[in-house]
Amino acid sequence: MAKKPTLSSDSRKLKGAGNLQDARELKGGAYTDVKELIEMRYAGRNLNHFKTHAKYNPLSGLLASKFRGRGVDFAEVRIYQPGDEIRSIDWKVTARTQHPHTKLFQIEKERPFYILVDQSTSMFFGSVHALKSVLAAECAALAAWNALHRGDRVGGIIFSEKSSREVRARSSKSSVLRFLYELDHCNRVLSGKPAKGNSPYLSNALFRLRRITKHDSAVLIISDFASLEEQATLQLRDLMQHNQVMGVHISDPLEKELPKPDRYTITNGVTRSHINTSSKQYREDYALNFKNRLKKVKFEFARTGSPLVELSTKQKLVSELAASMSGIRQS
Repeated sequence: MAKKPTLSSDSRKLKGAGNLQDARELKGGAYTDVKELIEMRYAGRNLNHFKTHAKYNPLSGLLASKFRGRGVDFAEVRIYQPGDEIRSIDWKVTARTQHPHTKLFQIEKERPFYILVDQSTSMFFGSVHALKSVLAAECAALAAWNALHRGDRVGGIIFSEKSSREVRARSSKSSVLRFLYELDHCNRVLSGKPAKGNSPYLSNALFRLRRITKHDSAVLIISDFASLEEQATLQLRDLMQHNQVMGVHISDPLEKELPKPDRYTITNGVTRSHINTSSKQYREDYALNFKNRLKKVKFEFARTGSPLVELSTKQKLVSELAASMSGIRQS
């Protein structure tokens, strides 16, 4: 008699993430598929919004205003005061307490949600399921659809060494679609050919984002942060002063540590070269260099209590990606 199949602990965790029972594989590969980015809306609909404090919930959809009045969401009941609308009287509480009470509601307003997506040359790398640039695009699509589903105005900037494309924040499906088509276009012009010069592209993108964001906007930055130099760090800190910033750090297993000692052939799609990983010291220095760069990124987000999630190109399932993003938590 065949045994009844059981779920592993990891599978149960993924199955319960945001009530998302999506075992589909991410397409991965070297370039994005705009059709897949659009289909992410089904996963984004069920994704648990990022678990931040209620006061600073960037994907909660509607931001509760501090102003008390008649709106959509019930806030509290208090004793009736002269000038209160009669239609707002809570007759049940009034009858129970023998004193007139009135209901108060919270006025709601949409909150802009901006996604900053890195599509630079350093992102055109991957050794497992997808290139980092593709995983970043899939992550951005999932976040964009989730934000729209919750009522936010969605916009963003896609940037590289050569250019950047901006989509203004709007609460419409067409705005998200435009963002995804721009993202797909930027991804498909990527190549392994090194960019000329040493452009401060991350710093420029953060500066541009600061100019279009209003105070208390929600911002999601998706990058490997390979160009987080001094000027970019200052721009990031300024952005964090007035907005709720979240980060997604994209990496590949080969960036963390070299493969076992041997001689390997590597390519950027244009040229080929060889590496020898037999040196123990070289492997240790390589791993330490990655840890130090990641430590710097973590420090910048931790200093303001901004959440940072690490994603790897080895993730294959939509549910794995959703589970990781649902785990973003602001301290």
